Amino acid sequence: MKLLDKYIIKEYIRFFLITSVSFIALYLIVDFFEKIRMFLSNSASIIQIASYFFFSIPLIISLILPAAVLLATLMTYSSLSKFSEIIAMKANGISLYRISLPVLIFAATVAVSLFYFSELITPAAVQKAEHIVIAEVQKQKTLGFFKQNELWYHSSNAIYNFKIFDVENNILRGVVINYINPDFTLQRRIDAERVEWKNGKWIFHNVLVTQFDSTHTPFLEKARQKIIPLPEKPNDFKIIQKDAEKMGFFDLRKYINKIQSEGFDATRYLVDLHGKIAFPFVTLILVLIGISFSTRSARQGGVMQSVGVGIIIGFSYWIVHAFSMSLGRSGILPAILSAWVANILFLAAGATLFFRTRT
Repeated sequence: MKLLDKYIIKEYIRFFLITSVSFIALYLIVDFFEKIRMFLSNSASIIQIASYFFFSIPLIISLILPAAVLLATLMTYSSLSKFSEIIAMKANGISLYRISLPVLIFAATVAVSLFYFSELITPAAVQKAEHIVIAEVQKQKTLGFFKQNELWYHSSNAIYNFKIFDVENNILRGVVINYINPDFTLQRRIDAERVEWKNGKWIFHNVLVTQFDSTHTPFLEKARQKIIPLPEKPNDFKIIQKDAEKMGFFDLRKYINKIQSEGFDATRYLVDLHGKIAFPFVTLILVLIGISFSTRSARQGGVMQSVGVGIIIGFSYWIVHAFSMSLGRSGILPAILSAWVANILFLAAGATLFFRTRT
């Protein structure tokens, strides 16, 4: 049996490497043509371009591994079925469940590895790739940064500090703006619960404006709502938005605890947090579906038909997953359900197909 396991795993790893490398290459080619004009217009060096794509690879790997696992499963078991090897195994008393075991174990290993890879490698690589484009190629000054679970932005005469930037609605929450004099003394401070961009203006809600005179005496002004002109636009703050893909699971959880403890809504981040756990497990689910379809259809329609069906299944999963995640971020579905609903639906379908397949 060990010899059989080695044979199946050897075939599987061969297809897995082929599909993984193919997906990575395809992704890089598309990304290259999307960004080549930007690189050329900024006179980027070969080293800068190569470095950007090198540090883009970890994120690509995190995204494509489930698809690579699915296609490798389809190609492996379709190949075994096409040449009657699965029939021969069954004739010798080996069930489909036992034939599937090596690949299921491999998929479980990939799922665990993907979680830790996305935790330890991907966030740092994403930030490095972004730094290369913004700071080295486009030569933009780093005006903003993320520190101690807060967002900071430095303009010519002010320092902005806010807890959350809602990119979709252009809303800043937990805002503090300090205006500095040339002699580095505090000129004015603005505290606001919420600041929203509406009709080309920044509207401050529950705002406290503290103005300091030449003797540093404070003068306070409170307002439930006040329009205060700011030179910055929403796009200026997007560069420092703390995206979930730039954080590992534990960093994201710490960030969520921080903003929740201060009374802010962390729904979109909770959805992403649960998604970081749910997403790696799709590898196991797609293996179940892949084995079921490849052993059912390979003899009738051939390997290519199985692969085609698998691609349709893969795209169907991405659509359902993306849709449910968007419902979660909008608050329509609970965060944990929105992250797992695609897995639950496809696991039910995959398990049904798998256990109905002739063993």
